[in-house]
Amino acid sequence: MPPRQLIGRSTCAVLLAGLVLAGCGNTPPTPSQPAVAAAAAPATPSPTPTPSPSPSPSVEPSASPIPMPTALPSGSAAGIDGVMRPAALAFRTPLAVLIDDNIAARPQAGFNAASLVYQAPADGGETRYMFVFQGDEARNIGPIRSGRPFFIRWAAEYRSGLAHYGGDYMTLGQTIPQLNGTFIYDIDALRGSNAGFHRIKTRSAPHNAYASTASLRAVALRRGMPATQAAGFGVRAYVDDAPLASRPASSTISVPYQRGTSSYAYDRARNLYLRSVAGRAQIDAGDGKQVTARNVVVLFMRKSIDPNSEPGHARIVLDQIGSGPAMVFREGRFWNATWHKDSVGAITRLLAADGTEIPLVRGRTFFQVVPTGTKVTYHAAS
Repeated sequence: MPPRQLIGRSTCAVLLAGLVLAGCGNTPPTPSQPAVAAAAAPATPSPTPTPSPSPSPSVEPSASPIPMPTALPSGSAAGIDGVMRPAALAFRTPLAVLIDDNIAARPQAGFNAASLVYQAPADGGETRYMFVFQGDEARNIGPIRSGRPFFIRWAAEYRSGLAHYGGDYMTLGQTIPQLNGTFIYDIDALRGSNAGFHRIKTRSAPHNAYASTASLRAVALRRGMPATQAAGFGVRAYVDDAPLASRPASSTISVPYQRGTSSYAYDRARNLYLRSVAGRAQIDAGDGKQVTARNVVVLFMRKSIDPNSEPGHARIVLDQIGSGPAMVFREGRFWNATWHKDSVGAITRLLAADGTEIPLVRGRTFFQVVPTGTKVTYHAAS
């Protein structure tokens, strides 16, 4: 089946004119599943960015309903990634770490130990990552960079410790002071937490600051971070793996960024996605293995420039409180969705057309944050 370009709320536009969309919307429409045209159509232009884009046809992965979350086995609990672990790990305070994505910073370390990974636009056309660790340990995390307000608001969803090397004016002057001690616990290498960080000699500053989960957790606990998550954090819905026979043969996802497209190829046997950046397999420098994800979620957000940016800078602002279009990729399939975040401390929910939450499969989720109107390409085998 030819690839589809999905724009904003993911209009199904076919890249190769004159072909028939085999397997894309042949099921009769229901109130929550608009029909998809059987014939190819020219690509739809990107919509004008608005906080609340108007609805457009959705593309459903199959006619089967969204599965309900499965019950948790006795004696175990699901962490922020839905993975079943002893309660001491499932409820311990997560660590959110701000990660450099300058070309000089690649390959980064720590992806494959993180429970959640966020990638979002940053200054100068670059992106930046935030790794959120909870159940697993990482001996090598980095390069670690400065904070940005929108990452801090995502870290607040999990009541996380926040590890970073300083930050811009809004981060240090407003966002962290407003949230520290309640929604986040500040671990700033430049403000009293330097013992948790170190610099390596094989790279030049500022792309050489590293840490481990053990070193960050030790310094954070000494500075007052609780060992277990503070009350009030949200919990997402998760499901167990679908049987092998029900999984599609293959699928691919491409999310464009200025310094290199983030791409995913579905591995049916392992029921996960293999990640690439700028056309090359992305290797985690911490374990030497290709970076993988169990779920990929694309969040479309209105992007602007902060008029109060420091002189010589153009700081990114993302409208992350409220709602907007989203795409959920899980087990080789795709769901059209809406993201919804009520407040700084509320978790970002992923909702279907009927308002029910779309569950994720247990394991690492990558959140790919892009400006509204970004063209995301998805292709699945028929």
